[in-house]
Amino acid sequence: MDFASASAWLRAETFWGMPAAGVLVALAAAAGTYIVLTLLLRWAIARTRRHADTRRPGGPGSLLAQVLAGTSHLLILLAALLVGAGMLDLPGRWHDRVGQLWFLAVAVQIGLWGTRATAIAVERYRQHHGAAGAGQISASATLMSWGLRTVLWATVLLAILSNLGVNITAFIASLGVGGIAVALAVQNVLGDLFASMAIAVDKPFEVGDFIVVGNIAGSVQQVGVKTTRIRALSGEQVVMSNTDLLKQTINNYRYMRERRIVFTFGIAQDATPEQAEAVAQAVRAIIEAEPQLRFDRAHFKGFGASSLDYEVVYIVQDPGYNLYMDLQQRINLALLRQLQALGVRLAVPVNRVLVAGPPGAPDEDAPAGVSPQAA
Repeated sequence: MDFASASAWLRAETFWGMPAAGVLVALAAAAGTYIVLTLLLRWAIARTRRHADTRRPGGPGSLLAQVLAGTSHLLILLAALLVGAGMLDLPGRWHDRVGQLWFLAVAVQIGLWGTRATAIAVERYRQHHGAAGAGQISASATLMSWGLRTVLWATVLLAILSNLGVNITAFIASLGVGGIAVALAVQNVLGDLFASMAIAVDKPFEVGDFIVVGNIAGSVQQVGVKTTRIRALSGEQVVMSNTDLLKQTINNYRYMRERRIVFTFGIAQDATPEQAEAVAQAVRAIIEAEPQLRFDRAHFKGFGASSLDYEVVYIVQDPGYNLYMDLQQRINLALLRQLQALGVRLAVPVNRVLVAGPPGAPDEDAPAGVSPQAA
């Protein structure tokens, strides 16, 4: 077949009511568009990566490169075909369909980019906080990722339906009413979910921290979507809802670097001023003899009902509770020895009982010559 006959055939032959020449031109345009878009995408990814590596590795440029790498080649092919279709002499209704397909391709690609950006951001968050305990943030990060993706794709779906001519106003209104009903039905669960997110973001405690909440003391084992599990000192596992946990005051001992101790004791009231002064000096000497302790103060604080009261303050330069108890025991034993050496007794509470006789009976404690009434 020569050129003239081929040209005549192209003008005479039709495909779906369109000249063959126009169809071939559209296919060539689609193929060229696909190649150009693919090359442009590769160039943009490579340039963005180089720019990110030289400026700030792992910064926004790197994130953009990873997001662009998630571009769908199927959607690029669809875009190329739509470019070719735009060159054809299509009926009016098909022109409208081409416009709708353009919107569909762009909307879906934006959704894919958003999904990839969300996944990358969540993964970076996990890696950044992995040293602090990945178990705590896993559930909350997954929840946040799921929520963002749901909102993103719901928005994309509504935009596509609106572009197709579907009236979404009533649909959105029904979703709003249904959402309120569901939220009221599961408000406790949603409260725990948001509390879990607050724990992950604000970090009042992390997995492995020793905390005290109310009358519960123990180490945090797991922070879930709804509950937090604490291994109590007595051995059992305590499960608390995240909402109830955050409503209480939490004492977190993770960042304790030293322990401040205040303890009191009393000696018998028959001690002399010299002995009372010597007791305070003895306590100071006992504490300063311990290398792991830092003396703060020791004072004869006041007079009790049956004792002379002392208040002692010192610092344990290690947060360990067992170490503190060992040192306190050592102080108590040394103090007991010093009190014995000084001849001072520890105060013992004394209760005095006064027994009264029957009315009119002589009062043995009354002075001689004085009637009980006068006494």
